[in-house]
Amino acid sequence: MEKRVFVYMVLFLGCIACTGHFKDLNTDKTGITDEDTRIDWNHIGIPLGVVQQGIYFNYDFGKGKNWTYQIMQNLSADMFSGYMHDYKPLNGGSHNSDYNLQDGWNGTFWGYTYAYIMPQIKRLEDSTRTENPLFYAITKILKVEVMHRVSDYYGPIIYSNFGGMKSVYMPDTQQDVYHAFFDDLKEAVKTLSDYMDKPDEVFDFSRFDILMDGEILSWIKFANSLRMRLAVRIAMTEPEKARTEFQSAISDEHGYFEDPFELVKVSTRDGYTNPLGEINRVWGEVYMNASMESILNGFDDPRRKVFFEPCVDDVCLPDKNGKDSVIIPLKGQYRGIRQGTMFAHPYYAALSKIYVNVNTDAILMTAAEVWFLRAEAALRGWTSEEAGDCYERGVKCSFSQWQVPDADAYLQGDNRASDFKDVFTPENDIKARCKVSPCWDESASPEIKLERIITQKWLAIFPEGCEAWAEQRRTGYPRLFPVKYNNSRNGCIDTEIMIRRLNFPSTLLDESAEQYKALVDALGGKDNAGTRLWWDTGRNF
Repeated sequence: MEKRVFVYMVLFLGCIACTGHFKDLNTDKTGITDEDTRIDWNHIGIPLGVVQQGIYFNYDFGKGKNWTYQIMQNLSADMFSGYMHDYKPLNGGSHNSDYNLQDGWNGTFWGYTYAYIMPQIKRLEDSTRTENPLFYAITKILKVEVMHRVSDYYGPIIYSNFGGMKSVYMPDTQQDVYHAFFDDLKEAVKTLSDYMDKPDEVFDFSRFDILMDGEILSWIKFANSLRMRLAVRIAMTEPEKARTEFQSAISDEHGYFEDPFELVKVSTRDGYTNPLGEINRVWGEVYMNASMESILNGFDDPRRKVFFEPCVDDVCLPDKNGKDSVIIPLKGQYRGIRQGTMFAHPYYAALSKIYVNVNTDAILMTAAEVWFLRAEAALRGWTSEEAGDCYERGVKCSFSQWQVPDADAYLQGDNRASDFKDVFTPENDIKARCKVSPCWDESASPEIKLERIITQKWLAIFPEGCEAWAEQRRTGYPRLFPVKYNNSRNGCIDTEIMIRRLNFPSTLLDESAEQYKALVDALGGKDNAGTRLWWDTGRNF
C-alpha cells in the first residue's frame, strides 16, 4: 500500500511546475484519473501524503530533493533563528548570511508551497467537504500548519481566494489570514469533536497519518495547541483577539499537548527522509550557529550533547608565513559559526555539526513549546496559572523529550551565556548578548521574565527554525548576535534590528504585476527584508 501511494505521489509531483501563475495550479497534469485514485482510498491518501511531507519540504521531482529544503528553510529561517550555519563560503562569502539576499533562494518557500502543496490541499478540501468531514477537518489543520509558516516568512499570502475561478488570486492581509487560521482551526475542532461522540463512524486513517498516531484526539490537541501558538503570536498587535483565542483553546475539554512525547513530527517510517539529514550528514553543511554556542555553552546545557556533536579533532593551520604549523585546540568542544562574517575559508568544517540524519523525524511542534505558550499567557494575565510554574514545566518537558537528566539542577543554576570567540578569526569575537539564566526569578520585571521564557522556548523547539525565527522576531529573544557585515540592498535591514521578513518572489513582478501590487498593498510597507510583519510590533508590553 505505502509503495503504491509513494509511486502515485511522485507522479503527482513530477508533473506540477513551480510557477507563480496561480491560474495553472489547479489543473491536474498527472494523467491520474479520479477513478484511479479511488482505489484503496488513494484519492485521500495521495494528496494527504503530499501535504504532510510538504510542511518540512522534501520531494524528488527529478533533480534531487534535499536542495529544495536547503534554499527554502536552511539558508534562511534555520540560520536567521540563530540555530545553524553553513561552513562553506558560498557566493564568495556573501549571501543570505550577510543580508546579501538571494532572490533565487528566498522565493522558493512561496513558489514550491503554491506549486506543490496548496493544490493538493484544495483537492482534499473539494473531495472531503461533504463526503468525509473527518478528513476535511484534518485538511484544515494541515492547511493552517503549512500556510502560517509561509505567512510568517512573507506577510500577506493567497489563502481565502486560492482555488477560485479568477486568473489572479487576490491576497489576504496577514491580519485577515490569521483570523482565517483561527476560524479553520475552530471548525476543525468542532468537526473532530463530533466524531469523538460517534466512534462507529470513524475511518481508520492511521496508515495515512505520518505526523502523529492516527487518533482523532491527537489531532484535536494539535489544533488547540496550534491555536495557542498563533494566539500568542498576535499578543501585541491584537491583544483582545489573542486573549480570546488562547482562552478558548486552553479551555477545550479535549485538551492540548502536555506530555513530553506528544509531538508533531514528520515520520521517516514510510519513506520520507529528513532533508536536513542529508544536507548535514552527506553534504556536511549544517553547523552550530554562534548564538547557539553562546547560550548552550554558557548555560552548560545538557541538551548540547544531543543537539550537536563536539568537534572531532584539533585543527592544524599554517602560520602567517605559511611555514610552521599552528594548532587550534578544538577536540571535544562545542563551537559555532557567527552569521554575517563573509568568511572565505573552509576551516569551519571542523566545528560542531547538528545531530540530524536522514532517518530523524522532522519536528514541527512539541509539548514543551505549549508549556512556554502557557507561561507567556500567564505572564500576560490571560489565565490563572503561574508563569514560573509553566516555565519550569516547559524546561522539564524538553529535558524529558530529549531524554536528558538533571532538569532540576539546571533550573537552579544561574549560569549566563558566554562570550563568542571565533577560533579562526578573532575580529569576529563578540560579547554575549543573552542576559538571563535558566533559574526563574519571580521578582524580575515582566520583560526579563519574558526573555527567560522565550530563550528556553527557543531551545525547546530546536531544530524547527521557522517557528524559532518567527518568535525571535516577535519578541527580540533570545538576543542573537548581529551580523558582522551588513550587505542588505540599499541598507534596508538595520544591523541591530535584524532581518524581519523575506521579500515576495521577484518572478511575481513579471508574471502577475496586478497580484504583486496587491501583495505589497496588503503588506502596507516596502517589499524588502527590513519591513516588519503585522504581528511584529517591536515591543512586548
